Amino acid sequence: MKKALLTVGLLMASAAFAQNKNAVIGVSIPAADHGWTGGVVYWANRTKTELEKQYPGIKIIVKTAKDANDQANQLQDLLTVNKIDTLVVLPYESGPLTRPIKNLHDKGVFVTVVDRGLTDESAQDAYVAGDNPGMGKVSAEYLGKQLGGKGNIVVLRGIPTVIDNQRVDAFEAVLKSKYPNIKILDKKFANWNRDDGFKVMQDFLTRFPKIDAVWAQDDDIAVGVLKAMDQAKRTDIKFVLGGAGMKEFIKKVMDGDKLITADVTYAPSMIADAMKLTVKSVVTGSKMPKTTIIPSVLVTKQNAKNYYYPDSPF
Repeated sequence: MKKALLTVGLLMASAAFAQNKNAVIGVSIPAADHGWTGGVVYWANRTKTELEKQYPGIKIIVKTAKDANDQANQLQDLLTVNKIDTLVVLPYESGPLTRPIKNLHDKGVFVTVVDRGLTDESAQDAYVAGDNPGMGKVSAEYLGKQLGGKGNIVVLRGIPTVIDNQRVDAFEAVLKSKYPNIKILDKKFANWNRDDGFKVMQDFLTRFPKIDAVWAQDDDIAVGVLKAMDQAKRTDIKFVLGGAGMKEFIKKVMDGDKLITADVTYAPSMIADAMKLTVKSVVTGSKMPKTTIIPSVLVTKQNAKNYYYPDSPF
């Protein structure tokens, strides 16, 4: 399978592992409460199997958490019960998980944080994430070109987080500088959720008689958007641009769907990249990049087959 190339930060982690071919690695991630996290769980378990086969001496323990408190408790168990020396963690929430993660880090556990950065960066040794500003920029460039530089759009945001702010700020910056005749009619949080995407889009459709395009930011949100449009029988909207690479949407792009003409990657497989980088560092004793950013790529009919993973739940 082809994957986007990783952009690796120039700074390297200050601490290098001593070579440890019998490492115990904890992987702590949110439970599959929506499509993207379902993909994270899929890639984490798939990569655990691959890495334990590749490095027979290591042990990887994957834990999924239903909320921030559950994850904090699991982190403590990973240390005291499972005796991990390494942690790869995608925090359920940044703020509440910073202290529990720092507790492990202070006790000598090497920590790789994925996607949702901590409020105290000293609690982590390495960071692996998607390119959130890049996602907003790529989305705005595509939308601007497809609309010929003019039109009315609506924006459905994720949840109030740094990640969402980075996406939306970059999106708006591109429109302001390159496509000033594209007007954002409104933007509302849809919580990366299908039902919320449906409700927000219903409101937009009621209030705005003409919408040229929708930036849903996320494919789960876009599912709700399409449902609302279908029920309202609105035909003025030229296309809906989601994001993250849900397989159903990649398939729509491959098949030439009239409304889903493109997607922008923010792949849940970043957990696999983080696990592979961390385990390689553990086993070889080499330094791990301090920061690894995975670029957001525009998916069109021409390259969609490279991003289609039919076995993934997302």
